[in-house]
Amino acid sequence: MFEFLPLGGAGEIGSSCFYLNIKGTGIILDCGMHPRKTGIDALPQFDLIADKNVDFVFISHAHHDHIGALPFLVKRFPYVKIFSSRQTRAIADITLHNTVAILEEQFKDIPEIKPYTHIEIESLIKSINIMDYKEAVELYGWRAIHKTPIKISAWDAGHILGAAAFLIETENEKIFYTGDINLSEQAVIKGAELPEIKIDVLIQESTYGATDSNELQSWWIEAKRLATKMNSILENQGSVLIPVFSLGKMQEILLTISVLMERNDLIKADIYTGGIGRKINRIYDTFKYTSVRIDKNMNLSDIPQTDIYELKSFNHLLKNPSVLLLPSGMMIKSTLSYNYGMEFLKRNNFGIFTVGYMDIDTPGYLISKASSNTKILLDENKEIAIKCNIENFKFSAHSRREELLEIVDKLLPERIIFVHGEEKAINWLGESILKKYPKIKANYVINGKEYNF
Repeated sequence: MFEFLPLGGAGEIGSSCFYLNIKGTGIILDCGMHPRKTGIDALPQFDLIADKNVDFVFISHAHHDHIGALPFLVKRFPYVKIFSSRQTRAIADITLHNTVAILEEQFKDIPEIKPYTHIEIESLIKSINIMDYKEAVELYGWRAIHKTPIKISAWDAGHILGAAAFLIETENEKIFYTGDINLSEQAVIKGAELPEIKIDVLIQESTYGATDSNELQSWWIEAKRLATKMNSILENQGSVLIPVFSLGKMQEILLTISVLMERNDLIKADIYTGGIGRKINRIYDTFKYTSVRIDKNMNLSDIPQTDIYELKSFNHLLKNPSVLLLPSGMMIKSTLSYNYGMEFLKRNNFGIFTVGYMDIDTPGYLISKASSNTKILLDENKEIAIKCNIENFKFSAHSRREELLEIVDKLLPERIIFVHGEEKAINWLGESILKKYPKIKANYVINGKEYNF
């Protein structure tokens, strides 16, 4: 028996944050900020746990929608004890510092929310307790009434460097939280590893539950399609812009392009990278021997690449066909990918190639759906003419829907709680699971509503 309260991330891909109370011990799984909202709306609903036991927080990985609100949680609950993998802690030291100035601007007119500082981030990072994969920590909340400690272990989730799923073992039940999980290999990171035991409760992400797996080819089949389309641009003396997330997608696509060039499947061209992704590349290299990856001898920093800030003028790209891997992944206004994208759109021999998820409310989504020789409305009063080539590819760091069903097959839970997915995705998964396992209890949960399981 435990209490489950989604503070964010239920029925949506947003501010993942889930509160569990297990016989007096309060545990929070992830503490993210909503990527499409600003101000208070972007934060989990912390007010709902103001009078509850909050003892521990476990961070599955360092993406902003899973860790971005952690400093705000610590302000509310300064004695909470934080756990993550050592790789996640190292990456968070970069990503959380990077958001300080952004959040200062977002919260400047909201007196009840005080943005965090670089000094507070330094203190927070030092306070994070390290968990190695498969090694359990034993916990008691300060008001716990259970007789034996709760055991929690981290399992490699195969999503990005340091990503973890968590196995929670109590006196009476086993709970498994997937976080963002991927059973398939990417270019750098291997697929997830699952515990070989029966689970009582599965808290499962459902990102691609509504996506037909025919749309999600295996990594290197999609890479060959990418090479074919890129070659047609480069042969025509054009350059290609690939918007990427600085964490995860940057590293995977950088290595993919490098391998394609080495195999002579892709025309060799200059590669430009930028933003904090270059720093995160070095974190990937630092942990190459202590993380589960495909080639432990490969260094991302050794791949020939130039910092985008060393590009003196856009005209250089007109004479030297190049590949640009730039954040943000959704081409948010004023970011590197957006600013360069506005120039790429004007040239019919250039290309903008998307490689991952685009939220419907972002410029990247509008551009990804556009065709050459059409116009789109990116600003309220300004139409943008599309002259360049737009191509869309799916290099997923999340499990396909058949793999989400495979997780159920392996863990055989008695109950499933669906999170991190939209309604269509959850409905498909729920119906598919109940057809095969009619006795499983499948739960669609709502943010802000308390459940007792």
